[in-house]
Amino acid sequence: MGKNKKKKGSSHSKIVLLFIFLIVILGVYSAFFSGMSNNGKVSYITVDKDDTPDSILYKLKPKVTHYSLIAYKQLARLVGYGNNIRTGRYKIGNSGALMTFRHIRNGMQAPVSLTIRSVRTLGDLADDVCKQMMFTRTEFMNKITDAETCKKYGYTPTTIIAMFVPNTYDFYWNTSLDKFLNKISNGSKKFWNFSRLQKAKQMGLTPTEVITLASIVDEETDNVGEMPMVAGMYMNRYKKGMRLQADPTVKYATGNFTAHRIYEKWTLTDSPYNTYRYKGLPIGPIRIPSVAAIDAVLNYVHHDYMYMCAKEDFSGTHNFSKTYEEHQVNASNYAKALDKKGIN
Repeated sequence: MGKNKKKKGSSHSKIVLLFIFLIVILGVYSAFFSGMSNNGKVSYITVDKDDTPDSILYKLKPKVTHYSLIAYKQLARLVGYGNNIRTGRYKIGNSGALMTFRHIRNGMQAPVSLTIRSVRTLGDLADDVCKQMMFTRTEFMNKITDAETCKKYGYTPTTIIAMFVPNTYDFYWNTSLDKFLNKISNGSKKFWNFSRLQKAKQMGLTPTEVITLASIVDEETDNVGEMPMVAGMYMNRYKKGMRLQADPTVKYATGNFTAHRIYEKWTLTDSPYNTYRYKGLPIGPIRIPSVAAIDAVLNYVHHDYMYMCAKEDFSGTHNFSKTYEEHQVNASNYAKALDKKGIN
């Protein structure tokens, strides 16, 4: 009888020990192999040149589970990670501590999907790019406004923005600025395929001049369907040697980007961007134009209109006219509509 009780107690203890062992095994497995993310969502950390094992743990802590952080810390200590830190952007998600540590230790980065948007200035472009890349805004601005760098790619500091055609690129976060610009340049060359180059040549314009005109068209209208008409009007003026008198160039020259009216004193501004004062195209684009605007210029509508004015119904489209007298009527109607709404 006593022996049976002893055997039962011994069996029970073994079951408890086995249960504890399984829990430990599951805990270890979970810490090392289950997803590190503490909320089930994907996030990222960036490892800089001055990071240390401790600073990486600090970056990981708010993003990962407690036990996976402990597992990662033990792995880092075990292999002496402090002597082999690689910069980069790394994914924190459904991979466990072991796989995540392997990626960070070996520099196996998650790429950055960076979109070049249609923005107005180099400063706006720098803001978009540098918040997703390792190089700083200052480094970027210094590089793309450097005459020698611009010359290397076939541009000047006033035209380099034409190299940035809207598109989405994959980069590694720690890509050097030179390699970044090389990829953008290759993307621009790819955009300017044989068909687009031939159309520009037939117009008597270089790709940079096409983009410069497209930047004006993009500022003139948000209506993609109207863009080829607007481009055609400017091409008519350009071919006749007339001043383009494009309101967006005055806004750019004076910094009055949101103005609804163009005052005569603004048109007198002495700026190479002011097409009221100087003939031909501005010295460079006044924004990164959309692909739609670039193709609208390359496929502009051939018509006889020489003037245009925003419609008084504020539809965002324009009234086109062949004579200055017709244009004056349209301009007067638009001015009255502005007055009626109290828009200065």
